[in-house]
Amino acid sequence: MVVFGLGGTIAMTSSNGGAVSPTLSARQLIDAVPGLAGTGIQLEVVDFRRRPGASLTFADITELASSTTDVLAGEATGVVVTQGTDTIEETAYLLDLLHQRPEPIVVTGAMRNPTLASADGPANLLAAIHTAAAPHAREQGCLVVLADEIHAARWVSKTHSTSGATFRSLDSGPLGYVLEGEVRMLTGVPYRLTVPAPHSGGHARVGLHTVTLDDDPTLLDAIGARADGLVVAGFGVGHVPEPLVDTLATLAQRIPVVLASRTPAGPTLARTYGFPGSEQDLIARGLIPAGWLHPYKARILLRTLLAAEAKPQDIATAITTAGGLAGPTSWPWSTPISSDHQPEASTTDA
Repeated sequence: MVVFGLGGTIAMTSSNGGAVSPTLSARQLIDAVPGLAGTGIQLEVVDFRRRPGASLTFADITELASSTTDVLAGEATGVVVTQGTDTIEETAYLLDLLHQRPEPIVVTGAMRNPTLASADGPANLLAAIHTAAAPHAREQGCLVVLADEIHAARWVSKTHSTSGATFRSLDSGPLGYVLEGEVRMLTGVPYRLTVPAPHSGGHARVGLHTVTLDDDPTLLDAIGARADGLVVAGFGVGHVPEPLVDTLATLAQRIPVVLASRTPAGPTLARTYGFPGSEQDLIARGLIPAGWLHPYKARILLRTLLAAEAKPQDIATAITTAGGLAGPTSWPWSTPISSDHQPEASTTDA
């Protein structure tokens, strides 16, 4: 198994007792985990980055995805990634989209840095290693493990700024737990959706606009003039103030515009409301409904597809499929589908 260290709170220390920054190597993180030697799991470590989670980039994660593919094509049976929790819900989903192998990639981090009492990094790292070594974590794509809970990257969100139990899958719940050193999967992802790798040097500007009370369309004009794609996080099931409608319709004629919901859980709808600025009205004007796809995830998917130079019709189909508005057979690219997952306890074999 290979552990890639990217920095983040889990790797932060202070030289003068003040503010912390990422300084610990991946090897130092591994050496600080109690009970790890007793698992018998053989580990290699890669000091991939030492950055706060907020400073990670698409290029970093795309390069990481390529590196994980390389090590998994060798003798590695799984990968663990340690990073800052600020962006885990986004980086893990990007890894999930780019990861086409059966072996698991497990992302973890910490909410309390190593200088604090009850720092959670060692426990989270141990649970992530157990998960990456478990047979039943295979064919699940990228997973996120913190506080002994196992979450699918496509569904997990960071829900609290400081709580150790911040990562939750509000629509689905966790896939499983790590208990007494054993991985117990209660369910699994019904299928996996992967995308073509971005073209070398591929880049796209994708904005995210969160709709607010009495929103001003000139703000959208400013974003849209420079964007290659846009995600709109609307009210409730996908509504916007009426003054935004014409601007969004004009933008949708030039760039892909995805309609998501700004609420923490639940989907956008497609045919319930019919007033100007409703989900039905906006879809008729060319916006792409995100369904169950969270705005942050929708932006990750849209930017990845644009960087891969996907066709406009494939982008629309991919968004609606990822959002659960169409079945996996509609996905524009070949994808591994897991339909025989049998939830049960599994031990962590090396």
